[in-house]
Amino acid sequence: MRTEQGRVRVRVPAKVNVQLAVGAARPDGFHDLANVFLAVGLHDEITVTPADELRITCAGPDAGQVPLDRTNLAARAALALAERHGIDPRVHLHIDKDIPVAGGMAGGSADGAGALLACDALWSLGSTREELLALCAELGSDVPFSLIGGAALGTGRGELLTPLDVGGDFHWVFAVADAGLSTPTVFREFDRLAAHTDVPPPAADPALLDALRTGDATALAATLGNDLQPAALALRPALSATLAAGTAAGALAALVSGSGPTTAFLAKTADDAERVARTLLASGTCRTARAATSPAAGATVVERTAP
Repeated sequence: MRTEQGRVRVRVPAKVNVQLAVGAARPDGFHDLANVFLAVGLHDEITVTPADELRITCAGPDAGQVPLDRTNLAARAALALAERHGIDPRVHLHIDKDIPVAGGMAGGSADGAGALLACDALWSLGSTREELLALCAELGSDVPFSLIGGAALGTGRGELLTPLDVGGDFHWVFAVADAGLSTPTVFREFDRLAAHTDVPPPAADPALLDALRTGDATALAATLGNDLQPAALALRPALSATLAAGTAAGALAALVSGSGPTTAFLAKTADDAERVARTLLASGTCRTARAATSPAAGATVVERTAP
């Protein structure tokens, strides 16, 4: 039996969409987006070690909902990188899960980006950032941002990134619902709701970009937006009560995170965020409530043990 040697561990952040402007459905079924990403301090960690065959394990909250086959984005990332370099992808991918599953915070995309960076380091490939970003874009629309972190405007399907300046820390609370929502299902509901309307081309809000640049939480609160929120609320009406509870608790603003069902609340200070989280948890309108700060670094190697 082959003995496992060497190990690489990568930490990768969740994201919140402070603006998600969605265009009409394209002929290929995708939508053009103006997607303002902000990485937040909730993380998954991906540990990669040599193995006799490709296998995946997962631990942490909601680990039972994570697929452990080759549909997992972490596995797809390892396979794509191995194919690109003619490598047999005999690795064990272990995911320590702390980002909500199917929660609109790019947890699966984070795992894909983390696995890509970890395997690249384990196999000593030395891929450039541009090469890794190209592979990320093939894996999914949110995967490139999970690699770079910070803040960025995503256009196209969200995979074409322009880094953004952030002038300070922003404090958030994320309320996790009892069950996930499928991103394709939410987009289909968006299309249904928009069927008889003129959907404008998506564009980033200059006032929102300015609020990020200056670090002004009050100004950012006034400009947050998510075109998928009506669709998410139509599919999961109970989220309205969560949004109302967080606003009543003193959040500056509330919105559905991405395709949901996680809801995000912007707070003025870290102490305010902790107070909003406690109140939300006590309200009975969510399963858990977590405070976190943004921006956060993208996928980062935090441990590397030589073979």
